[in-house]
Amino acid sequence: MPFKTLILSLLAALCLLASPMLQAADYKHDTNSSALKADIKQPYVVKKGDTLWHIADYFFQNPSQWIKLWERNLYITNPDLIYPGNKIWFDGTRLRLGGLSLVKPVPKVIIKPVERLEAHADTSVLLTALARQDFIQPDQDHGVGHVLDSLDDRLNYGVNDHIYLHMNQPSKIGALFDIFRNSDVIHDPVTGKAAGILVEHMGQVRITSVENGVYRGVIVKSFEEISRGDRLKPARSIDHHITPIQSTQTLSGNVMYIRNNAREAAQNQVIGISLGLGDGLKAGTIMTIYKSGRIVSNQINDKAVLLPSEKVGELLVLVPQQHASIALITQSTAPIHLGDSIKTSPTP
Repeated sequence: MPFKTLILSLLAALCLLASPMLQAADYKHDTNSSALKADIKQPYVVKKGDTLWHIADYFFQNPSQWIKLWERNLYITNPDLIYPGNKIWFDGTRLRLGGLSLVKPVPKVIIKPVERLEAHADTSVLLTALARQDFIQPDQDHGVGHVLDSLDDRLNYGVNDHIYLHMNQPSKIGALFDIFRNSDVIHDPVTGKAAGILVEHMGQVRITSVENGVYRGVIVKSFEEISRGDRLKPARSIDHHITPIQSTQTLSGNVMYIRNNAREAAQNQVIGISLGLGDGLKAGTIMTIYKSGRIVSNQINDKAVLLPSEKVGELLVLVPQQHASIALITQSTAPIHLGDSIKTSPTP
């Protein structure tokens, strides 16, 4: 390869590595203002991957003048001298200095407190799951009716099956009922009083007709196999779009149930609390969860000292009943247990 060709190849390779910081000495070539393209917008903003050719092609009629720019700016072979975002101007009145000037943007440092980004809780999915559980009062455990049998004398039934029902009182055609089984009596872990009975929803049935006091119905939802003797209660309507609100009054209670009888709970888990409609609680109410302080011994005088309670999370009330409610833990910084206290923070 001829020596001259080799030199030009090396120069081209160097220019592909970096864009120039352009401060030139006196030009003795034909790089002048008449060689500029017409109506170009200035400044030129350096982009990632730019070479000297790209910049010369932007300013000049003949982009091959990048060689002349490089001749007067040998230090541009250092790729650390120019970065994307640098702004380049061409001034024909400053040809002795190369006509080109460059301004580097000054980095800005923004200091702000660290923020914890909580994952968004899809309450619609959780509320759909809540359709399978509910709290009822002890005197409601027999329901308003029960399943008698099916059209084809089977023992277990599912969705779209036709069944016979006994109703304790007259019901309207088209009425919708939850089919449930009794589960555990839930007691307030602090007072020991029964707050309600936790029931498992098996599905839903809609009444289609009545004859000689026996009602016909069709199963429209089935979560598990439905059997003879399963109880009925008016279908609960669940709002899938709860708006968080602050309580206007001071309320306090405790955690008395953790879903699936778990021993502890955390963020995005469902719990039962010892407050309900009778206490003025509403769906969407935000409450704070506190861990009770431990009793420790003062090492100086040997007296017992009760440490303060500490916040360990927040909850959102989903389905309030008369004396108990189902809630969602929206934030937690430590495991949450049965008996942990809950409080509202009333708005002024």
